[in-house]
Amino acid sequence: MAAPSFDLGRRAPGTATAASGAASGAASEAASGPATGGGLRPRQWQRQLIDLMRRRLVRAGPEGEDVLVHAGPGAGKTLGALLGFQRLLAEGRLSHFLVFCHRQSIASQWRSSAARLGLELGELDLEASAAGEGSGSSGWSGMVPGQGLLISYQSAARHRLQLERELAGLQAGKVLAIADEVHHLGLDPDDPEATAWSHAFGRLSRNCVMRLGLSGTPFRADNLGFSASRRIARRQEGVIVEEIAPDLSVEPRQLIDQGDVRPLEFRFQDGWVDHGQASADGALAAIELERSPLSAEHRESWRARNLRRAIRLGDPSSIALRVLLQARRKLETLRNTDHPEAGGLVIARDIAHARGLSGLLEEQGDQVLLVHSQDPEAAQRLADFRAGGADWLVSIDMCAEGFDAPRVRVVAYLTTVVTRSRFVQAITRAVRVDGQRAEQETIPRHPSYVYAPADPLLVSYARTWSVAEPYLIQPKPMPEEPGAAAGGRAPGLPLEALRDEAGEVIRLRGPQLPGFLHTRQRA
Repeated sequence: MAAPSFDLGRRAPGTATAASGAASGAASEAASGPATGGGLRPRQWQRQLIDLMRRRLVRAGPEGEDVLVHAGPGAGKTLGALLGFQRLLAEGRLSHFLVFCHRQSIASQWRSSAARLGLELGELDLEASAAGEGSGSSGWSGMVPGQGLLISYQSAARHRLQLERELAGLQAGKVLAIADEVHHLGLDPDDPEATAWSHAFGRLSRNCVMRLGLSGTPFRADNLGFSASRRIARRQEGVIVEEIAPDLSVEPRQLIDQGDVRPLEFRFQDGWVDHGQASADGALAAIELERSPLSAEHRESWRARNLRRAIRLGDPSSIALRVLLQARRKLETLRNTDHPEAGGLVIARDIAHARGLSGLLEEQGDQVLLVHSQDPEAAQRLADFRAGGADWLVSIDMCAEGFDAPRVRVVAYLTTVVTRSRFVQAITRAVRVDGQRAEQETIPRHPSYVYAPADPLLVSYARTWSVAEPYLIQPKPMPEEPGAAAGGRAPGLPLEALRDEAGEVIRLRGPQLPGFLHTRQRA
């Protein structure tokens, strides 16, 4: 049987078909080592990935081999996977690749990166094929070997049976299946069909010689594992837990040391949050007034209530307003002294909240673009911001995985979403360095800045954002521990408190944190 090819019917518009010129980020991706197709030199960790994939392919059994890569945002996971395929294709160890991803913005990155390397990445129009409007081709005939196919997780789950028929020829080729942001493929060993995305990926990739899982934030808040990963039992505090063990882990602090990404510095706004019954004039009735310190509140219900109040623009504590204005001043300083094209990103709670934040920035004379998932022009607004079309981008749920804008130097985090993965995804929008600035800056790169309310969970995530923490799956039922971070408990590190009284700013510098005693938490 001939090696499979990827002509599965009409491809969606915009499919990349040829190599493009070197993109602006090529300089920051260059490292020592032999250049591959497209003239790119793999980074150190990307060369390690190629070697790892080669070793695993040599020993791969009849059911293939799983490889899980944990590489922080900005590491170059997309190019790393494609460079690995390209090198192993040239060696005759691979013939085709499938890419599974969950957002259109991420799909666009895969297409552009494949084009840079001269790889053709096709995309299925499954709706047209299901309606009988495709080209009429069957399965794997008609295209030049050595190309790829892009499938969204949603399409894989919705059209799984159709795709299983179309991809039946996988058993005849040496096919690599790539799961981008693989932590979205939640997997419950007790009920493997309960999660549609993971089940579809497992079925469609079962004949591949290798499944490569990529993740920048390999954590889940629901205590599930995920596809293309190994689970290793270990004892923790007398209890057996399972750890999701990556085969290659690239910590953000390594990328910082090598100049691949920027360090982050954090400014957490502390303060007192008042709770009580409002009087007729809107003031809090003193007779029922209760006051809670934002950074020192570890009762979960109070902590969550404090954060909801702290991000309100009209709250008497003014925490949200101070966060926003401090972030604005920092961006203005960066634009005037170091980075004229720098932009800021605000993460808001909901549409009404985002509009209020946008209005405050516009009152200060700033240009603002507001994006959210219900906006039909969101994709164009994101493109405009990347091109320098505004000072600020205010977003609710559009600027996490897959959003790449190296001009972002300041992030204001003003939402009640406090999972580790969402926080890290948001703040690391500011770590990327484009090629032009990489040539101008020394290593380590100039830092970017994160401003947020001093919520204890957010502060705990900031302490360890630059290290790769293990994702531990707790036994069921998972015991609740006040203040525990989702996906495992992080080792405690001290904070630098600028003042003793609440209301001041707590500062964290990255990636190496200060060794001062944190008297506030011992009080």
